[in-house]
Amino acid sequence: MDQDRSEHQDRSMDELTADLEERRRRVRVEMGGAHRVQSLRDRGVLTARERIDLLLDEGSFRELGTFAVSWNPEDRQDTPGDGRICGFGLVDGRPVAVEADDVTVKGASSAIVNLRRMDRVYLQAVRAGNPLVYFGENRGGRLPENMGSEAICEVGHEAIAWLKRRRDIPLATVITGTSLGSSSLVAAASDLAIQVEGTTMSVVSPRIVEIATGESVTLEELGGPEVHARTTGLIDQTAADVEEAVRMVQQWLSYLPSNIGQPPPLTTEAPPPGRARLSEMVPTRRQRGYDMRRVLTELVDDGQYLELKPKFGRSLTTVLARLGGMPVGIMASNPMFEAGSLTPAACDKGTRLLCLCDAFDLPLVILQDTPGFLVGRRVEHDRFINKCTMFFEALVQASMPRLVVLIRKAYGAAFGSLGGAGTGSDLLVAWPTAEIGFMDPAVAVNALYAEELAELEGEARAARFTELADGLRQGNDPYGPAGTMQIDEVIHPDETRSLLISELRRHRALPPRPPEQRSLRNWPTSW
Repeated sequence: MDQDRSEHQDRSMDELTADLEERRRRVRVEMGGAHRVQSLRDRGVLTARERIDLLLDEGSFRELGTFAVSWNPEDRQDTPGDGRICGFGLVDGRPVAVEADDVTVKGASSAIVNLRRMDRVYLQAVRAGNPLVYFGENRGGRLPENMGSEAICEVGHEAIAWLKRRRDIPLATVITGTSLGSSSLVAAASDLAIQVEGTTMSVVSPRIVEIATGESVTLEELGGPEVHARTTGLIDQTAADVEEAVRMVQQWLSYLPSNIGQPPPLTTEAPPPGRARLSEMVPTRRQRGYDMRRVLTELVDDGQYLELKPKFGRSLTTVLARLGGMPVGIMASNPMFEAGSLTPAACDKGTRLLCLCDAFDLPLVILQDTPGFLVGRRVEHDRFINKCTMFFEALVQASMPRLVVLIRKAYGAAFGSLGGAGTGSDLLVAWPTAEIGFMDPAVAVNALYAEELAELEGEARAARFTELADGLRQGNDPYGPAGTMQIDEVIHPDETRSLLISELRRHRALPPRPPEQRSLRNWPTSW
């Protein structure tokens, strides 16, 4: 040891820096072995470093922990970076932190040093107020390194800072391969989770499932993109490839401040395409469905928005967009699915958007066209009572500006859950097509006049049903509550965009609300 130290001290600065550059080259170019890097490229798979380069402005990446190696002395020569690549760079000129799993080193398995490396960069990102983007494909805990009481205690505390995050900074995760263990958990704790097609995400592998339970399943069945997009709702988007996922992350970051101490970033206002007027896009016949996403295209700047969870809870559409150059969250009933009824999944989806908007001071626009909550045994068994209560709690506790437009139907408890009268909305306006009431008249007719209708058949039954429903609908127009100031105004549909922009600018005059007033920033990211 003394001889090595003496030889080191005897070398010139040029020799020492040349040695440094060669060490860096081996770690950053060869990674876990040139043959492993070539194997990825032969399969058309990007390396972790190539993914980072896709995300960041050219030449801006500054690595932290280049010379990290395994905690296990026997593995130190074969674990450059210890399976994680972490550092800082710029996205559109804004500082961000980035972390990526490197499968060329031990399959990017979680271990003591690489978790410490991730934790170090994360804590620095929070301290400096930088968003963090994580490319995850962790293959689970590294064995046998993580075995034993001392190892699990060493690993366990590294996750605590992430779980205490309180949304100080935006956190996005992109699942880029087979994700087992920690990368799956980070995705669940993120504000944005994207899964690339052909990848999987679960807590454990099929082999462990079979050993533990005897059940035979595939990785795709456990956690393929369709599972998480449609069933669990864990992810916010799927992407065809890493390139598309990176574009989504960049778009998402463009709507958000870098941290909770900054206001959302402004851009120049861009008009929507103008292919149709809003008054032409929504059918006046209440029975006719339409896709609210088409309406959004003609409402928001440049017709561009980022939809979140498009395949989950589809009766409620949630997006990030801009109005007048100002970033907003938008929560809109979508009558194309379940007639716009609120479902347990839609409540989960809406709650998640409320938390994001409240944490980062994004104004929320709500567009209502709902006949109420969906009912039925399946709905009740899907914890409907829990979900709708949580959604309503989140709505009334959120403190960001909230602007509500009643498009057509606004019935029952869903009227309140989507920002109706008495819930503290900063603006509550209605189109002349709006219907507001305790229960959708079609449902009420069946409840009140079931026996009478049962005695009729065919056209006579249909005519009587329509007559009764029309009678119950009387008094449900928006002018009654407008007359008693339960809603603020009845507006022409084509005035909607200009009114919303005017209101957003009025609220923009205030400085960002203090973080301690944003109660939803402390809510969990998963429930």
